[in-house]
Amino acid sequence: MVVASIQVSETPLVLYTLRRADDALILGHRLSEWCGHAPMLEEDMALANMGLDLLGAARELYSYASQVEGKGNDEDKFAYLRDVRQYRNLLLVEQPNGDFAHTIVRQFFYAAFADPYWRAMTKSSDPTLAAIAAKSEKESAYHLRHSSEWMLRLGDGTPESHARAQTAIDDLWAFTGEMFEADDGERALIESGVAIDPTVLHSQWLETVSGIVSEATLALPGAGWMQKGGRNGRHSEHLGHLLSELQSMQRTFPGASW
Repeated sequence: MVVASIQVSETPLVLYTLRRADDALILGHRLSEWCGHAPMLEEDMALANMGLDLLGAARELYSYASQVEGKGNDEDKFAYLRDVRQYRNLLLVEQPNGDFAHTIVRQFFYAAFADPYWRAMTKSSDPTLAAIAAKSEKESAYHLRHSSEWMLRLGDGTPESHARAQTAIDDLWAFTGEMFEADDGERALIESGVAIDPTVLHSQWLETVSGIVSEATLALPGAGWMQKGGRNGRHSEHLGHLLSELQSMQRTFPGASW
């Protein structure tokens, strides 16, 4: 059975909320792929728990998007019944896990942004987004601390772990610029106090990232061209493969109850 994809009314607030929900869902799914495969049992549990944190945030954001849109698209439909170009997540979070160092660097880059972002969003004029931010910030603070500690272990560890961490930094750096972009619709929400301007977080993010990377005896690439497109539905081939797995059950057995 072929299940048709849903249509979404992408008003600025719906789109803004879906972008953050998609970030959390896709990164949470990536972390779930480590379940049973992490280098130690403790880390297996830590990655799974961070994935669950992100899934919880995604659910709350999808539910709010459903409420704002008012078209009957609930959290399950947003997660399982959209085509790849309807997803608006950052390109960074859809990148494959690679080795353990690659996963940690991806998590570190994202968490160093998410933590100050959600902290700032607690002052949103939208009470629902402010409440979601208050909960998410507590979780993102742990995500940042955990990934930072691993950055130090990997970078200042063995020659092999150092080389793998540096390769991951070099590979993922070009995906970090997209976190600080905002389109016209988002700018309107920023002006009304609903959203926060991500550009004001860049200096704090760079200070955090630079400090940990330096302490880990690693190096950041120089300024250069940055990848973008995820916020507008233009993704790498990796997202399509991820969604084929994520959506397989719902697409095969639509509306099934368990």
